[in-house]
Amino acid sequence: METKSARLTILIDPVKKEAFEKLCSSQDLTPSQVVRQLIRDYLEEHGVTYKTQSAASTRSRRKTA
Repeated sequence: METKSARLTILIDPVKKEAFEKLCSSQDLTPSQVVRQLIRDYLEEHGVTYKTQSAASTRSRRKTA
């Protein structure tokens, strides 16, 4: 798990933002949790490794895919 946080600011259409927030809420997730997972998935999809990536979590995700 990451030990430090950095801010990522994005611009998004207000209607999409509201729909995204409602969907996240309905799944008992925060928008930040979902965005962090999307980023992890995108990096993995493109073969990008990074310092905080756990080898165990990578192996377990590959087995379930």
